[in-house]
Amino acid sequence: MKRFIFDTCKLLLVFVACSTFFYFGLRFIHSEYESYHRYDPPEGNAVKVAAMEQESLVDRMTLFFRLGE
Repeated sequence: MKRFIFDTCKLLLVFVACSTFFYFGLRFIHSEYESYHRYDPPEGNAVKVAAMEQESLVDRMTLFFRLGE
């Protein structure tokens, strides 16, 4: 019985240590990427990928139903 309690305490200690390591690892990653600005305007020779065209409502609905979205 004494051995069982000792093994249970070891398992609990390893679980708490791993959980604490994981928690602080996630906090570190969050703090690293918190100030990362993903939506800054592009610099250099950026090319606009899609142009906003003036489409009629009928054209947009036709495309919507054709693609099945």
